[in-house]
This record gives sequence, C-alpha cells and structure tokens, in this order.
Amino acid sequence: MQQVIRWGILGTGVIAHKFAAALRNVPGATLAAVASRTSGNAKAFGRDVDVSRCHGSYQELADDAEVDVIYVATPHPQHAENTLMCLQGGKAVLCEKPFTMNLREARAAIELARQKNLFLMEAMWTRFLPVVAEAKRVIASGEIGRVQQCHGDFGFAANDASAHRLYDRDLGGGALLDVGIYPLSLAAYFLGAIDSVTAVAQLGDTGVDMQTAFTLQHRGGAVSSCACAINAQTPTELTIAGDLGYLRLESPFYVSNALTVVLANGERRTIPCPYIGNGYCLEAMEVTRCLREGLIESPVMSHDESLALMTCLDLIREQIGLTYPADLNV
Repeated sequence: MQQVIRWGILGTGVIAHKFAAALRNVPGATLAAVASRTSGNAKAFGRDVDVSRCHGSYQELADDAEVDVIYVATPHPQHAENTLMCLQGGKAVLCEKPFTMNLREARAAIELARQKNLFLMEAMWTRFLPVVAEAKRVIASGEIGRVQQCHGDFGFAANDASAHRLYDRDLGGGALLDVGIYPLSLAAYFLGAIDSVTAVAQLGDTGVDMQTAFTLQHRGGAVSSCACAINAQTPTELTIAGDLGYLRLESPFYVSNALTVVLANGERRTIPCPYIGNGYCLEAMEVTRCLREGLIESPVMSHDESLALMTCLDLIREQIGLTYPADLNV
C-alpha cells in the first residue's frame, strides 16, 4: 500500500478552509492537524473541518510527529518565518503564494529545504489546472505557431470592509503580491525565462499599489504584458498568441475550465477542461506525488522558478517604489 500523506494546515483563514475542503478530494491524503496562534481559534477551525488534532501555536504543528507536510496559509509577511519553522521541524512544506515577501527570504527558505532534503513548493495552484496543461499541449503541438505574446490581467474592486488587509502595508497589502503574481507566473510558465521588466503603478494613501502594470521581455524575444488591480474590476483573462493564432483561458482565468483556440485561418474551437472540486486539490496531488517519489521540489513549480518570480517581483517593486517592512529586516 502507498503511504498516506498526513497534512497539517497552519493558519485558519479563508484560504485554509478552501484547502481543507480540497484535501477531501486527494487520494491517499488526510488532514491530520491544524494550528492557529490560539487554542480557541485552532479548535474552532478544527470543528469546521472535522479535525480533532488542534494546536494552539504554530510551533506545536511544526513539531507534530503525526504530520508529514504542512500547508502554510498565513498572511504574506509570515510566510518565510512559518516556512523556516516547519522545515526546522522536519516537515515538508507547501507555502501559499507569494512564496515570501522578497528574494532574500525566498533564498533562505529554499536553502534550508535543500540542506535538510525536505520538499518545499510555492502554492501556485493555477499551474496545475487542466486548462493550463491543455494550453501547454496546444502550444507544444505548434497549432498556434511560434508563441510571441502573452496578455494577462487580474483586477477587482476591494471596496468592502473585509478587504482592509489589502490596504495594509504591514500585512503585505497591494495588488501586485496578492493577484499580480497570477498573470506573472503564467506568463513565465508559457513564454519562458524573464530577461527584463518595466513597470508602472498607482500607489494608494497607505503606500500599497492600487494597480500595477508591467511588461516582460522573455528569453528568445517574446513579450508579455500584465496588469493587476484592487481598485478596478478587469476582464481577468489570459491570452497566448503565436504567428498562426492564439488561445484564451476564459474569464476568470485563474479558475477557468475551458480553453478557446482561434486560428488565423478563421477556425475556432473551445476545449472543455473540467477539474475536481475547488481546484486546490490539484496542487496537493502534486505534493503527494513528489513526496512518494522522494523529490524535494516539483518540476512544475520548481525552486528556481519561485526564485525567478521573486526576483521579478522585487524589480517591479523597486521600479514603482513599493516597499514593505520585511525589506528592512536584513
């Protein structure tokens, strides 16, 4: 029998609840424990997700011998500290995006994972969607020709009171790290390594970016343009274009279950790409596969890829004048 992978979830927010629900659709995986900063919150989360092993501190989960891998679901600025804690506890880690607040923190986490020979992956869950795999297949087939461009946007108007985190610089707020990472990640996945970036932004009263637009030059000459916002509802589409046609991940692309292919000769078709549950289970399945095969990183979302994306994010933030407290903690 194959080993059952025992998961722990660190954090109790919305994304933690979604991931807990997703684990029910992952063969050979079980949610073994959860943790919050207080016992009360941990037990409340445990009741919500039907788990009795509830830790009142993150350290207790990192030290739990009944857990194999931990999903880090805390706010952005805590990712590095929590990931290092879990790795020090001998646990494999799936850390929610953005991986860390900056490249320095990302390097520290990856260096420790490699040193301890432990699995570590940034939870860029959209890379594991069937529609993304199908887009990769269509591109590889040559149907749309040589890929030259990618255009992606992700924007929404964060007007309700619950969106306060998005405006708080101390909590890693702003459009770029919250949603801009999605089109950036897929642009790099489809067009390859990024050689240069140019960015502009509108900063808000609290110092975070309300919207950011950036263009990327990819190795080999291809160009991509991306935009993100927390003050504008955008189409949230992603297109990849070649010299023979283009394909589109239908809106909203980050949960798209269909791919449209449009060719220069007028041919057009839509390919259904359904997925299981809320989609988060797909990245958990990849973690399960990697752990069973003894891998410390996934070829779909590798360590080097996370480092490259964080390098690009740092460059964008430098250009638009966006800094966070983590940048000063050297």
